[in-house]
Amino acid sequence: MRIRDFGLEIFFGRHEFSAPYLLAQSDCESLSIRQLLDMEPGAREPFLDTWLGYSENDGAPALREAVAALYTHCGPENVLMHAGAQEAIFAALNVLVEPGAHVICQFPTYQSLYEVARAAGCGLSFWPLHQGREGWYCDLDELEGLITPETRLLVLNTPNNPTGHALSAGERQRVCELARRHGLRILADEVYRGLEAPEAVPPAFCDIYERAFSVGVLSKAYGLPGLRLGWIVSQERDAIGALSRYKNYLSICCPTPSEALALLALKHGPAILARNRTIIARNLQVAADFFARHGHVFRANPPQAGPIAFHALQPDFAARFGSALAFCEHLARSAGVLLLPGNVYDMQAPYVRMGYGRASFATNLAVLEAWLRRNA
Repeated sequence: MRIRDFGLEIFFGRHEFSAPYLLAQSDCESLSIRQLLDMEPGAREPFLDTWLGYSENDGAPALREAVAALYTHCGPENVLMHAGAQEAIFAALNVLVEPGAHVICQFPTYQSLYEVARAAGCGLSFWPLHQGREGWYCDLDELEGLITPETRLLVLNTPNNPTGHALSAGERQRVCELARRHGLRILADEVYRGLEAPEAVPPAFCDIYERAFSVGVLSKAYGLPGLRLGWIVSQERDAIGALSRYKNYLSICCPTPSEALALLALKHGPAILARNRTIIARNLQVAADFFARHGHVFRANPPQAGPIAFHALQPDFAARFGSALAFCEHLARSAGVLLLPGNVYDMQAPYVRMGYGRASFATNLAVLEAWLRRNA
């Protein structure tokens, strides 16, 4: 398989570990191993006794049970663990559709959600999110118009990376009805699920549609990307079996220390998610005040859900640099502040992604504001 370079990861590879003031990150505030173990009295010694042999291909049974508890109509037999969401996405787009099939993917979104399908020989159409007066929105009639006799899979990302757009409950139902009517599978990247208010967490796609595949991970909502632990869940048991066999050519199994820590994290998941929701809420208020002062630079698009948003650069300001990419490169070099340009999402319009999930957000935003006062 020949696949195009991953623009976002290349950009982060140049800047993420050299720019000191990160405002682009898509994950929430992380924990150390010590902090995670301290959440459970007596957890330290059992973790130190973790066996460093191979684990089960599909994931440790107790961990699959813990993941299944996040869903309503799927048990542990419907769960397949992966080395991060990236592996789950790669496997799904190679197993769930054949070369020559037509795939529809939301846009903009995380590049692998469409690039892997294209590299695997699928036809591809984009279902775009649109910039409106009140932020981002989608058009379900437009989605239906993209369906052809060859369409086999609809790829969704909600809450969306990079826009922060989230499909409403009614939109989710309509999408599932549309997929059912046309015999489509749905691959739903739901890695930010759980950051909504506890009473407002939507049902996962795998719970409301029998041919849907929900991808989750500990990296984003839980802020634990170092564990490299993700999963895919579906009511389609045969397809989960096929994905399990395909995984034998990828990671084979997940790291046993990560599985042990993941089980502990999910046990204390409500507390971790509550902490991260508090951080996001605080940072959103700080950002609202910031954007009110700098409307000549940014058109703000507050997220509907999740820890990231996609803000537009005002035309006059963007014209000074020529592109969002040039602006972000200049900002990283001159101020050490990192925003993510929309160019890495194949967006030519001048947008930048901002992340609200880190505790350092207000401090780093103040550095950006000082730079704007000198340069804008």
